[in-house]
Parts: sequence; C-alpha cells; structure tokens
Amino acid sequence: MKLVIVPGRSIPVSAHFSYRSRDPYGIHVTFRLEERPPVEWVFARDLLAEGTVRPSGFGDVRIWPEKEGQVGSLGIELDSPFGHALLNMPLDVMTAWLGQTYHLVPAGFEEAALDLDGELSRLLGEVS
Repeated sequence: MKLVIVPGRSIPVSAHFSYRSRDPYGIHVTFRLEERPPVEWVFARDLLAEGTVRPSGFGDVRIWPEKEGQVGSLGIELDSPFGHALLNMPLDVMTAWLGQTYHLVPAGFEEAALDLDGELSRLLGEVS
C-alpha cells in the first residue's frame, strides 16, 4: 500500500487487513510506517466492497476505484482528529482478499455469525 504525500509522490506503508467472523460487519486495518506507533482503523466491509466498484463513504472513511493507465487501483481516504491520510493499493489485490471474507461469512449472513447472547453475557459480567 502507498501513502500519498502529495499528488504524484507516495511512500510505501505496511497495512495489515484482517477480517474476523466474530465481527462479521467490520474490516480491521493496522497501518505501520517506519518507527511510528501502529495506527488501527475499523470500517464496514460493505463500505469497502462498494468502494471497489464506485465511490463510497463520507466522513471519516472514503473509498473509490481509480484507473492509472491500464492498472486499476483503490483509493482510501481516512480522516480523524489526529490526521488525514490518502492511500492507494492495487484494486485486484483488494478484490481478491475481500472475496475471501465473503467465503467466511457470505453477504446477508453476518447476523447469523454473531453470538449476541454470548456478547450480552460478557458485557453484563455473566457466565455464558
């Protein structure tokens, strides 16, 4: 993944995307850049999926497909009170990874993957 410094100039950044079936709606991303502390973001899987085909999101997270010559890329813009980041990565890499998340929990079956009773018990301090 690349962090865009100014248009036409970017630097590589390590990004670890993860998906957990126990959190079926969320995509977890950890960014690492040089000696700085890691930065973690969580956003909706549906937002990422929509962003691979058309501009998606508003507010803190915006995602869109773009074409650079013959190669497709994915733009991701993140805003927080602590900073702003514009990132891009190969679109085909993201769509392949995203497809794997839908093999784990198909679209429309996210609610079935949740253990709401267990989570409520945990939150209330009860033994489940």
